[in-house]
Order: sequence, then structure tokens, then C-alpha cells
Amino acid sequence: MTAIRLPSPRRARRLLAGAAALPLLVGTLAACGYGSEAEDDTPAPSGSGDAPALSTDQVNIGYFANITHATAVVGLQDDGLIRQALGGTEAVPQIFNAGPSAIEALNAGDLDVAFLGPNPAINGWAQSGGESLRIVSGAASGGAALVVNPDAVSSLDELEGARIASPQLGNTQDVALLNYLAGQGYEVNPQDGTGDVEVFRIPNAEIPATFDNGDIDGAWVPEPTAANLVSRGAETLLDEGELWENGQYVVTHVIASQDFLAEHEDVVEAIVRGVVRTNAWINEHPDEAKSQFNSALAQLPGGSELPPEVLDPAFDHVEFLNDPLAQTLKTGAENAINAGLLEETDLTGIYDLSILNRVLAEEGLPEITEDAGLGVE
Repeated sequence: MTAIRLPSPRRARRLLAGAAALPLLVGTLAACGYGSEAEDDTPAPSGSGDAPALSTDQVNIGYFANITHATAVVGLQDDGLIRQALGGTEAVPQIFNAGPSAIEALNAGDLDVAFLGPNPAINGWAQSGGESLRIVSGAASGGAALVVNPDAVSSLDELEGARIASPQLGNTQDVALLNYLAGQGYEVNPQDGTGDVEVFRIPNAEIPATFDNGDIDGAWVPEPTAANLVSRGAETLLDEGELWENGQYVVTHVIASQDFLAEHEDVVEAIVRGVVRTNAWINEHPDEAKSQFNSALAQLPGGSELPPEVLDPAFDHVEFLNDPLAQTLKTGAENAINAGLLEETDLTGIYDLSILNRVLAEEGLPEITEDAGLGVE
């Protein structure tokens, strides 16, 4: 990949902060930092052959082209288990760089269902007064880390003055970074990233080149961007799992528009069924799942497969599970409040796990009973 010299760090922050506020459909593998941009990166919509459609002919599904969203990447292939579960209903995928952009699309009515992290879901809920979405299933845990140039930052005690990137203002990794820095006594303006540690909001696709150019010292990012940076000489300074009980924390779950859920519950149930079956398949066939994930990335226009030195450690860093790990979302909301990115918000009702538990029962799997007291009343 050809490195492009960016503007000075302070000017780059101003430019990127403005760009981060806009809805952004990324080019091909933009969330991975691999491949090249194309005019139309969205996979072609498809259903399952001549199977009858459900209550609607089409469902718009958002996700990121990265490993923490492998459930969607694998399950939404032409023969994937999510597409199979949808029968004749067309799945129309849309690929995003980070959660805030997906929330804007959902609020605009351009998305019906999305795979995304906890903090954008929390923000979407707060901004709509609890009327825009429901979390209906888990998808993945883990897969995020703070990785740095060891020549610039050799320990967690040496972060003062460092230039650290996150994918987007207010996204899950951004909140985790700000919360960690605050807990260590560093003062950072949450909006513009200035302070004891310089925080840059840079799309995942651009972070590797920015790192290569020496314009940042590290990044708090999801996989495979973290492994990509390590392959370029970075070192993992902190695995985010070290900050959570049992090393588990929600990095990706499935949300549905409340309007779409009310009108097309059967479609949402089909997607959740496909998610549960896809997660089971990934866990039972990790090597084949890894290969299918990589092939799916290459099939995107202009895309290419991840090299083994990136793919293998990145895939091993993520756990695919159906539990949305509600308590960790609740903690994430508290962290966002402490970081100055969220006002006090009542999250009661953000979860509706009834569909998930119905599907789990059908699959002979235990129900998820923990919703941190935030389920639909």
C-alpha cells in the first residue's frame, strides 16, 4: 500500500473531525485498511433462490468489513446462513467504517438492521429518546487493542504527549480510549482530542498509512487493524480484554430499527436465526471460517485477502457469541458519560432479547437471561 503524506497532526485533526461527522460508506475493505476504494462497494443484494419472501421483499443490513463483524461478512455471502434464513427476502448490505455513520443511516430510514458496537447504539438510543432501535442479539466479543510504535511509546506510563488514533469520534474504541486515559489521570478534550494525549479520529482504512508515515504513535482499534499495525512494527501495549471481567466485552451486536421490528418481526427473527447458526458454524469450523471470511473480503469490488500475519492473530483475538453481554454495554455507557461524550440517559428498553431466546430454544441452546435490567418492560 502506498503511503500518503498527511497534513500536520493538528490540521489533520481538524479535517478528520469534520469528516467523522458525515455518514460514510467506506470503499471495499476500508474498515480493514486493505484493498482500494471503488464507486460501489456494496455487495449485490440477494435472497435464497425461489424461496418465498417473508413479510417484506427486502431488508437493508449494515455492517463493517472487519473481523469483529465476521458473523455478517460470512453469514451474508450468497450461500451464507443469514441469507438462507431470510428465504426469498433480499438482503441488501451496506458497509460502513464505524458505528456513528451506521446509526445516522438507520435514523434516516436507510438501514433496517445493523451490526455495530455498543457506544453508537447507546448514542442512537439517547439521541432518539429511546425510539430508534433495539438490541436483539449479540455477535462478537473482544478484538480491540491499543497498539503503539515501541520507539515512541514503550509503556503505559509513557502515554503523555503521544498521538493515538481511534476510528471515529464517539465510536466504541474511541470511548474506550478516552475512558482509559481519564482513568490514568490524563486530561483530553473529548471533542477535539487535544490534551495530555493527542487523540486523532481517523478511519480504520487510513490508520496503517498514517502510522507508517509517523504521524501517529499508535491506535486503539479493532481487528484486523490492530494486527495490521503489529505486522508493520507496532506492539500491543494493552489488550482491551484485560480491562474486563473474564476478558469479555461486547464489540459487536445486532440492532434493529424499532419501526422495522414492529412491522417485520419475522425478518428480524430470520436474521437472528442466521446469526446464531453462523456463530455456531464459525466456532465449530474456525479454520474454514477464517478462509471464508478472507475469501468474502476478496470478493468485494477491488478487495484483496488479508495476509496470514494479519488474518491469523486477528481472527484468534475475537470471540463469536450470541450473548450481547449487556452488563458491559451498561458499563460502556457509564464510561461514555465519564468521558464527556454522553449525558445521563435511561437505557431501559434498549434490549429486546425475546426473539433471540426464541431462536436459542429452537436450536437447543440456553437462553440469555442477563440484560442488565435494560430489557423491554
